[in-house]
Amino acid sequence: MEVNENHSKSWFPLIIIACASFIIALDSTFMNVAISTLVQDLNTSLSTIQAIITFYTLITASLMLVGAKLQDIFGKKKIFMIGAFLFGCGTLIASLSNSAGTLFIGWSLLEGVGGAFMTPATISLVSGTYKGKDRTLALAVVSAMAGIAAAIGPLFGGVLTTYASWRVGFLVELLIVIFVLVFRGKIQELETTLSKSDFDIYGSILFIITLVAFILGILSLHMFNLHLTGFILVLSLVFLILFVLYENRRTKKGKEPLLKLDLFKNRTLDISFVVRLLAALALAGTIFAVSIFLQTILKTDPFTTGLALMPLTVGLLLFSMVTPRLASKFSHKTVIMIGLILAIIGSILLRGQFGLSVGIWDISPGMFLVGAGVGFVFALGTDIALNGVESKDESSASGLITTGNMLGSSMGTAIIGVLIIVGAAYGFYEGVGLYTDYNITQDEVLDDFNIYIEHMNDVEINQLQGVSSASAEIANQILYDAMKLAFDLITVLFVICLIISPFSKKYENKD
Repeated sequence: MEVNENHSKSWFPLIIIACASFIIALDSTFMNVAISTLVQDLNTSLSTIQAIITFYTLITASLMLVGAKLQDIFGKKKIFMIGAFLFGCGTLIASLSNSAGTLFIGWSLLEGVGGAFMTPATISLVSGTYKGKDRTLALAVVSAMAGIAAAIGPLFGGVLTTYASWRVGFLVELLIVIFVLVFRGKIQELETTLSKSDFDIYGSILFIITLVAFILGILSLHMFNLHLTGFILVLSLVFLILFVLYENRRTKKGKEPLLKLDLFKNRTLDISFVVRLLAALALAGTIFAVSIFLQTILKTDPFTTGLALMPLTVGLLLFSMVTPRLASKFSHKTVIMIGLILAIIGSILLRGQFGLSVGIWDISPGMFLVGAGVGFVFALGTDIALNGVESKDESSASGLITTGNMLGSSMGTAIIGVLIIVGAAYGFYEGVGLYTDYNITQDEVLDDFNIYIEHMNDVEINQLQGVSSASAEIANQILYDAMKLAFDLITVLFVICLIISPFSKKYENKD
């Protein structure tokens, strides 16, 4: 395939693609600081907003491989533009939302699908449009734009939500989408590599059901109904087994599968997939837990919440940029392990910080270290994963890593959100037992915990700070136990990554 010389000499296609990369990354970060405002504006609950955030990343994750296959069948530019159109429709609907259901349709569903269609095509379009040093520079620009969007996302959302409205954030994204659609003619169409008959529709359906059922099972934990949770998780396992069996059967028949299961025979790819997934889970969990604590407990405004998250996002961006230079002096595995050690130290610092008297500056060092550590992992994780993969399988392996990353983000919001509720329930039980004469059982706490949560929402934390009373002690115990449990899991996830990372094969420079 020849690259169109007119396009290769122009940087305008890169500007369009980089703008798309920017809004996709921005969309996944700027709304975390507006959680309490969304609850009030849409007259809904925290668990509903948690589900909307979770399903946004889940829908993107479940359709990422589908989007990659569709671009090979119908054309990268066509699928990219369909994704941009859907994303734009989603931003418009989200900006006009007057209920949680409307926000779900606009943000979680339409923007999730649009993001899944655009993301695989961004790299493919850049790689197909530019060559040599131009391609290296173009790929770096696209990655940098995504990193900048992720870094400024919380502050961007905080400023708009505090001084205007969270709806304005979606309108800004809509303007960028309009720009992309208006100048779509500047992007060249690339040749397709698959036919319509190669699309694995049944494998796609099984894959989507598997992921959705798995996340629904996790979200159902907050209902404290283990039978329901167990049933849904077993159902997801059944569909996973059916997916594997079907993909194996399709491969043996010589047909194109949605996911090449032979990729999992590559030990380095397996380890990189798990590390990226767990790191994304821990990162998303950290952002969600801290955002919830600041907004619902300390009653901080979105702008202050954005400032509190900035050390993490700045650390992530800065160390993502410097990591390639470190990798030229030390092995990739060594650099990633250093990053994981930093993340572990950061999460340990954070686990004991949360209580009635905590301020945003108290959590800044821990947040920065977590962001810096994950920056190491994200910068080199994909490079290591693809190092031992044959060139013909690089696209599938890259899609697998990206899917794992998005799935980890979805799991992080779901799992950490549930752990905070469980930890708060235990903290309430422990606090009542320690600081009052009431006799209350754990079963009573679980049975009526929604009532206790409603009463907690009526408590003004500012009135309890510095006060020596049973109410203050119980509230402090609830906060401490809830956040401690969340960051205990986050620490464990980073430790698992640190343990398995050395078992990947040594990185070999292909240049």
